[in-house]
Amino acid sequence: MKTTNNTILITGGSAGIGLELAKLFTQKNNHVIILGRNEDRLQKAAAQLQNVTAIAADVSDEKDLEDLVKRLEKDFPNLNVVINNAGRALVYKLGINANAADNALDEMQTNYFSIIRLTEKLLPILNKQKESAVVNVSSIVAFVPGGSLPTYSASKAALHSYTQTLRLALKDTPVKVFELMPPLVNTDFSKEIGGSNGISPTVVAQDLVNAFEKDEYEVHVGNTADMYKLFRSSPAEAFAAMNS
Repeated sequence: MKTTNNTILITGGSAGIGLELAKLFTQKNNHVIILGRNEDRLQKAAAQLQNVTAIAADVSDEKDLEDLVKRLEKDFPNLNVVINNAGRALVYKLGINANAADNALDEMQTNYFSIIRLTEKLLPILNKQKESAVVNVSSIVAFVPGGSLPTYSASKAALHSYTQTLRLALKDTPVKVFELMPPLVNTDFSKEIGGSNGISPTVVAQDLVNAFEKDEYEVHVGNTADMYKLFRSSPAEAFAAMNS
């Protein structure tokens, strides 16, 4: 997959991993469209970038999604990369009065259903390009769930499964399907679960660029690679290590 002269949509592009991806891709002569729900934060992010378009929208809202797709079809017919990065995580433990069903519905809406909807609606544009890509940002917990992120982990496991079957479905099209799988990352998003101990989001962004260059479709960033190896050899040990 080429890393320059792309038109790239990044959901959740105003902070964290999304913003670092936007910085790196704009530096490599790509036009980047950053998407976010908070207009003020979005504009502050856009002010740090060159060759960027900022669009305020909530990918989990059906009307926002319809309006977004119409604008992309009209203004960005050369769109060829979609990075599904927007995420929602709730920290809690399963048990009595955990409100798990409502929490799961909240997380699945952003982390799973909205990705399926947006991707499907943009496939007609992506299929028209000579080379294009969908990137789904999942997580290390897609392999090994974390006890304090029970339904977030489940949403990322669902996204991992969907990504694999999407890659299979699109294998004879111009659309390549990547999955970016970070461990704990030092962002505002992960503050509540000790994000200050995580890796830099810049590392995550660079690993995706490297994966584009090599057409490596499942990108195990940092400790995800080690955890995946442990999971393959002993799921019980991997689960214990994740939750120690």
